[in-house]
Amino acid sequence: MKDPALTPLGVMVLALLREGDMHPYEMARLLRARRDDRIIPISHGTLYHTVSRLHGQGLLEEVGVDRDGNRPERTTYAVTPAGTEAVREWVRRELGGSRRQTPFRVALAEAHNLERDEVVDLLTQRLALLRDELETLSTSLDGAATRAVPEQYLIEVIRHRLLLQAEVDWLDTLIPRIASSDLAWGPDPDHLLAKRKAHHHG
Repeated sequence: MKDPALTPLGVMVLALLREGDMHPYEMARLLRARRDDRIIPISHGTLYHTVSRLHGQGLLEEVGVDRDGNRPERTTYAVTPAGTEAVREWVRRELGGSRRQTPFRVALAEAHNLERDEVVDLLTQRLALLRDELETLSTSLDGAATRAVPEQYLIEVIRHRLLLQAEVDWLDTLIPRIASSDLAWGPDPDHLLAKRKAHHHG
């Protein structure tokens, strides 16, 4: 399937399954434990709907069903090769220059699904765009000051410039760290994955 339509939650689900097979209950637990619910709301209803849609798109597959005592059966899912590639394409598209805040935050959270060098390139592209936007905004504010525009009309613009400057400064620090291997990158270390699987089966 070429360029499947993915929601931010769909990307997060597929990225989780790249770490190991799991059922939706475990997905929800991990997403909340990692505080991904700060970025997008996570309810069991939306999660099960997302899993069902991803299954229909061939991006994940059922790999088992188990029952724990009197609890309902739980279907375990695995990501397919198409699902893995869909995550990478989505993150690649949103990381380099997305103006949409929620998709960019998800792409940033899932940036480790791409190779280190590619993330450096994409964030460098984003940094260049932000610098251009910051320069344009600063020029506009300088012009407003020249025209004696009352500050009450510029409060949101001033806030926007401050936030842009903060992100530019942050990227200036982050990109060299990723490029120099100071920052651990890639999948969960094997021992953490094994520990989580042991907890899941225990």
